[in-house]
Amino acid sequence: MVNKVGIVLLCGIALITAAKANDWKDLPDFHRVSELKSLGHEFAKYFQNVSLKELIVLDTQSPREEDLLCASDMAALMTGLLNGQVWALQMIDAWGSIPSGLLTGNSYDLGNYDECLNIRKSIISQRRSIQGKYCFLSVSPAKIMGIDNLSIGNFNTATCFPASCSAVHMNTVIGQLMKQLLNVNISSSGMSISDGSCQTSESEPWDGLTIFMIVFLSIMGSLVTLFTLWDYFLVKNQNQIPPIVKMFSARASSRALFRVVESQSNPNVIDCLHGIRCLSLLWVITCHEYSATLIKPNINLFSAATWLDSAFASFILHGFISVDSFLVIGGLLVALIPLRLMDKTKGKLNVPIMYLHRLIRIVPILAMAIVVYMKLMPLVSDGPLFASGYIGKAACRDSWYWTLLFVNNYTNDTCLSQTWYLSVDIQLYIISPILLISLYKWGKKAAAGILVLIILLTACLFATMMVNDYTMMVTTASSEAMRDAYFATHTHATPWLIGFLFGYFLHLNRGKKFELSWLYVWLGWILCLAMIFTAIFALYPASKWTDANASTLAESSYYTLTRVGWSLAVCWVIFACIQGYGGLANSFLSSPLWQPLSRLSYSAYIWHMFFMEINARSTRTNVYFSNYRIMLNIWSTFGGTVLFSYLMHLLIEAPFGGLDQFLRPSKKSTTIAEKKSLVDDNAPSAPEEVIITTETSESDEVQKS
Repeated sequence: MVNKVGIVLLCGIALITAAKANDWKDLPDFHRVSELKSLGHEFAKYFQNVSLKELIVLDTQSPREEDLLCASDMAALMTGLLNGQVWALQMIDAWGSIPSGLLTGNSYDLGNYDECLNIRKSIISQRRSIQGKYCFLSVSPAKIMGIDNLSIGNFNTATCFPASCSAVHMNTVIGQLMKQLLNVNISSSGMSISDGSCQTSESEPWDGLTIFMIVFLSIMGSLVTLFTLWDYFLVKNQNQIPPIVKMFSARASSRALFRVVESQSNPNVIDCLHGIRCLSLLWVITCHEYSATLIKPNINLFSAATWLDSAFASFILHGFISVDSFLVIGGLLVALIPLRLMDKTKGKLNVPIMYLHRLIRIVPILAMAIVVYMKLMPLVSDGPLFASGYIGKAACRDSWYWTLLFVNNYTNDTCLSQTWYLSVDIQLYIISPILLISLYKWGKKAAAGILVLIILLTACLFATMMVNDYTMMVTTASSEAMRDAYFATHTHATPWLIGFLFGYFLHLNRGKKFELSWLYVWLGWILCLAMIFTAIFALYPASKWTDANASTLAESSYYTLTRVGWSLAVCWVIFACIQGYGGLANSFLSSPLWQPLSRLSYSAYIWHMFFMEINARSTRTNVYFSNYRIMLNIWSTFGGTVLFSYLMHLLIEAPFGGLDQFLRPSKKSTTIAEKKSLVDDNAPSAPEEVIITTETSESDEVQKS
């Protein structure tokens, strides 16, 4: 879910600095810093008044080849500036300056990224060209002024140097400039450039994994094109389409994906799950978009602290609740469908096939996502903030295997930050056969045991928070609290087990109509809504920056009881919709229009962070933090995610998912089309040969955070 650690780090800095921004005793020092407003202009003036001998770039004792090359290019830049050559002027023009709005949280001046990288000055005599290198100059005004407390924090401004110069060379030049302007040494100037912040137009050569990914996607694209043409021109009866053609045909896959089935067309279908799943997906994207916005160069970052004090922020700060919705639905389907299969097979459950279906459903898209995050992002996008790479880049490079082994929620290195939930889901799925067999053999006694387990896990979470004095508030949450109370599987098992028991309840009462009086129906909805709004707003205003005073007991009680209350509320919504007491809620959640997006939800879960980071890091100018701007970003991310998810569905998800056809025993009584209908529409009464597939595809399609 929402990356609370990132919010704590970024917004915590913003809060501290914003608090200091009200202290105006350092105003004269601020005026002194603003004398360097145009760093590029000062740099150009410095070059016009200095000779090459005075420009110390070389190590005079033992100059290396790169030192000589940098000195040569710097000399060419000096000559170009004196002669007014366009390329030299562009190199200075691409510089940033001291950002406007330092006192409102602006810590970036991005200069002109593309202008710098597009510079090409041919050196005919040396058969090479001078290119621009875009780097960030990190500035600490407090160090420049030699004071301990300053109302403005550190900031980063863009610089543009010849690409042959390293950070050491650039820092030497910057140090000389600071010595002339402010009479301070480079060691105490608080200004430095690191190689990690620099970018050039030269791209890294493709390695074997990148080449494999491109070749693999090209082959899959060719197969999809070939079999789509085969399907279109040669297949006359879609009910008799060959399995291999159905696997790769974009026409067949799109027909299944966008097929809309009228609500209540099958009494065994739980239509409202589509709406719950899609609304939860939108909630997740919204929460993640607010988190991603904080890595952008906001000109008013301090407004984030004010925003956190608003009531609306509770929907974002407590967005982790959406995870519990997915867990409830997942547990429900994992219990409901296999139990009905076991009734038909006299308790038999093919556990290896269950696991195999799940792996076929999840692993191909997940593996492709890891490769895309590692190799494709630098190929499809760039920008001033791409130098450091995306969040989790190092983890993907060094420990990607923990993600594919589904244990990354217990490690410190999480490749693809959202996949911690996949690990939780898989680990719970692994133990599900034990629970299913127990329910089948011992019935309500096993259900009572699961209920006791729910109580014990809830008490364990409560004790963990109390003993360790953990808090999950955005203003004070620690990485240890997130690890022990949020990412761990046992802390999220309670909603899944509640959904599992609810699925068992629906199994026992299959086809039964509960006649409830209007009093009980209204009471159920009132309690449901009360739990929903309590879960969202119970910590307001205690979670505000200015009033973060909830006790450990209060927050531990909230965090543990909310996990139970929200899950029960979701179960009531599903029950009311099934029994005909949903009213307007059922009409909305059961709309057939949710079905296509619901089938794409797993792929969208995997890819939405991909688009968020691209949008955040490819920006060329500063942005403004506001709810309206973020809403625009949300729909931009959502649109790109859905389109890309559809493409990956055709190239990866549908072809590999089609392998499932070859694992099913053939039954004449059920056609392929009927099987697909049951799979896509949550049909609890699926026949034996498709019951496992229904279970895995539906519980996996439940969007995760």
